[in-house]
Amino acid sequence: MMLSLLDRFLNYLIVEKGLSQNTIEAYGHNVHRFLNFLEDKKIGPLEELSRLDLRTFLHFLKKKGLSTRSVARNLISVRMFFRFLQQEGVIDINPAEALELPKMAKILPEVLSLEEVDRLLSQPNPQTPLGVRDRAMLEILYATGMRVSELIHLLTHQLQLEGGYVLLRGKGSKERIVPLGREAIHWLKKYIIEFRPLLLKGKESPFLFVNRYGRPMSRQQFWKSIKAYGRKGGIQKRITPHVLRHSFASHLLERGADLRSVQMMLGHVDISTTQIYTHVTGERLKKVHQRYHPRG
Repeated sequence: MMLSLLDRFLNYLIVEKGLSQNTIEAYGHNVHRFLNFLEDKKIGPLEELSRLDLRTFLHFLKKKGLSTRSVARNLISVRMFFRFLQQEGVIDINPAEALELPKMAKILPEVLSLEEVDRLLSQPNPQTPLGVRDRAMLEILYATGMRVSELIHLLTHQLQLEGGYVLLRGKGSKERIVPLGREAIHWLKKYIIEFRPLLLKGKESPFLFVNRYGRPMSRQQFWKSIKAYGRKGGIQKRITPHVLRHSFASHLLERGADLRSVQMMLGHVDISTTQIYTHVTGERLKKVHQRYHPRG
């Protein structure tokens, strides 16, 4: 049971988070160590764990002589694992949420330039049903910054094309309204009116985006598609659905959007999560200054 949950968690990190292979292996190793600890100490089940149990694990790591940084990495992995379990409905309360971690340097997310976004979005073939579907998916992903899980589970009734917005239901089933923008609306209408019926072949589906068999898209299908379009467009950066989410936030802030509005559109509960993008835009401004200022 617990190893099955670990497999699902690692798949989530690959598809949803788009993390590197090394990072995923580190998360897997750390969570596996935690699960082995629970089994050895006969602590469980997962839905009944308390903060005290996690502090016991923390004490166990320190006794093994792990460095402060290694302990922090283990706890970050475990906390991410519990967030995933809560998101999937396996547990109701995350016992790791309130655990304090040592301060660690934030890793700035990868973002695309505007030119790279244009190149990526122009790769799908606009003459085929799958190409128009993929263009519509990329456009709405970049227009709204939604998570890939929200994208593939999007239902037709959540779209309000005349009103120009989409109603999203994110983590914890919290709803938010996000504007769509002109280009996304254009490609969504084209897909829905001309090409979605061709994919459905007379079937009905509540899901907006369907595959060639009329069934809902999977995370893996879309992840492979976006990666292929990135290669086709000659983009050297690692392309994942999350990179478009990062790019959406960074590009808005670069053009003067306020942090609170971006937080609401991304569906972040805590504004500190959104603040990472101010560091991204700050780093870009520094590079521009160094490149063009006479005393840079």
